[in-house]
Formats: sequence, C-alpha cells, structure tokens
Amino acid sequence: MATMTAAQRREAARVGFDAYIAECPARQLLDRIGDKWVSLVVNALADGPQRYSDLRRRLAGVSEKMLTQTLRALERDGLLTRTVTPSVPARVDYALTPLGTGLLPLMQSIKAWAEEHMPDVLAARESYDAAADNGT
Repeated sequence: MATMTAAQRREAARVGFDAYIAECPARQLLDRIGDKWVSLVVNALADGPQRYSDLRRRLAGVSEKMLTQTLRALERDGLLTRTVTPSVPARVDYALTPLGTGLLPLMQSIKAWAEEHMPDVLAARESYDAAADNGT
C-alpha cells in the first residue's frame, strides 16, 4: 500500500468531516466559534495584539474566568498566540494567528450584521411577544 502525503491525509480527513454528526471535530469547532466570547475576542484582536487587561476592558461583562477559558481554547485551536514578555509584572499579549486572521472576516460580518439588523430583530421580538401575550 502506497504511503499518503501530508496533503493527501489532510484531504482524506477533510472529506470525512460532517458537522451534522455530534462527535465530529468540525461540529466541535463550530460550537467553539459560535460562542459569543470567541466572536468578540476575535473581533477585538482585529487591530493587532492586545494585553489581557485591554481585552477584559473592551469585552464588557466577561468574567476573568470566562476570558481566560476563551483565550486558552482559542490558543489550543491555533487561532491565537499568547506571548509572554518577561518584565515586572510579566506582559502577556494575545494576537491572531494566520488561521485566526482567516476567521476574522466571517466574525466581522456576523458582528456587523447583528448590529445592522438589531432594530428588525427587536421589532420581531416585540411582535412575537405581543402575539404570545394575546394567546395567538
């Protein structure tokens, strides 16, 4: 049996992914990038590397624990890098990798769509809630 090249192995693996299957790694990745904090972190890093404290200030409402978990997960998935600069105190910067930068246009589009269409969504919610209150 002939040995497959790395490119052939990647293609064979890619063909085997089906995000509709719960155990599929692609489903797990969709779960990850569908998280609100992931979306906001990726968008926040669009302008370049940022320190943890800068990200925490920018992402109103995120807890330290959630931000730390999100950053670790994104680093594990290869979407961002964590760079520690020895100093007192130590400086830690987070930046998108090329893989994370590739995700950025999608995340920016989703954020822009949400901001642009929020009035329509609010009107739809109001209409739905009014109908539900009337028993229809």
